[in-house]
Amino acid sequence: MSPITARDLDARLAPLRAIGFDARRGTNRLAWTPEDAAAGAWFEEQAAACGLEAWRDAAGNRWATPRGTDGPWWAVGSHTDSVRDGGAFDGALGVAAAFAIAAVAPDDRPLAVISFEDEEGARFNTPTFGSRALTGALADGVLDRADDDGTTLAEAMRAAGVDPAGLPRATDNLDKLRGFYELHIDQSTDLAERGAPYGVVSSLAARLRVRATLRGVADHAGTTPMEGRQDALLAAARLIVAANEQAAGEMRATVGRILVEPNALTAIAAGTTAWLDARSPDSAVLDAWLARVTAAAPGADLAIESRSPAVTFDDGLRALLRGAGAPEVVCWAGHDAGLLAPHVPAAMVLVRNATGISHSPVEHVELEDAAAGATAILEALSA
Repeated sequence: MSPITARDLDARLAPLRAIGFDARRGTNRLAWTPEDAAAGAWFEEQAAACGLEAWRDAAGNRWATPRGTDGPWWAVGSHTDSVRDGGAFDGALGVAAAFAIAAVAPDDRPLAVISFEDEEGARFNTPTFGSRALTGALADGVLDRADDDGTTLAEAMRAAGVDPAGLPRATDNLDKLRGFYELHIDQSTDLAERGAPYGVVSSLAARLRVRATLRGVADHAGTTPMEGRQDALLAAARLIVAANEQAAGEMRATVGRILVEPNALTAIAAGTTAWLDARSPDSAVLDAWLARVTAAAPGADLAIESRSPAVTFDDGLRALLRGAGAPEVVCWAGHDAGLLAPHVPAAMVLVRNATGISHSPVEHVELEDAAAGATAILEALSA
């Protein structure tokens, strides 16, 4: 059994990296777009080269599966969509590595490759859409969410050739999986600080996403006295400060998106909507944080949009991956493998990132490190 090589990964990644890439802005390959369709064509080419059959499920997830069988299979994969102005490796590296692994897997261990649709959720605020659909964990009303141009998710799916009416059938394919491995760029410096080319994820931190709506009264910025104002943006600023100050203990809290109405230089804000992201290895810490933020911002309407519990990956798979002495780490980001873990044996390998930067055009990993991590997955699958 030959190890995965950096040259093989580079050859597989090169055509995918070019899709949606701009030297100034980085990678823009959002879900349900022409760039996403081009990534799908790349996926089909890779599948054909590996002798696998490519198809798409009811949620738009792309599968490459052994011909003549209906599973269950062991699968390896990640996603090919990006955030806005993102990097070349997040998600894409995992799918390219999955094909490299499938190409040399033993004949008695045929593998499937999966590229989950819309993992980033950048266009419709629908993170891990495809894996949530596969596991029956989608939020109600998700098809009605609209992008910045007013296009709904249902409309975008239909335009991409996926019938949104069939979305409930996405769970039909879950029993085709015996287990799942995902390789991903480390989005921290944990592995770099340990001097390890790759590491095994012990668990994913719990995540909480909250939408905050604040109302004010639009008025003239020049003529309205300070004491008579009802400024929704000022209230949002206090909420953001509270979210940060109340993030005590082992947790992280961020407000990374905010909308303002009417968003005019000479007008007091009549309304703001902000999205809060909070994470901790302990879900109870997040609940306590949200209670403190609610008390500190009594005028805010806080609604939980999504909640993901902490996830511990399969002990047996982790033991196989640690065989070569790889360290274990806790991952603070969300991943498709975390959605699958409560349903099938699942594991994750992170690849060293010297800067820890991700979701950025300067995101980078050394492909020699990625090849070592992919080889660890191949050996675990062959054990």
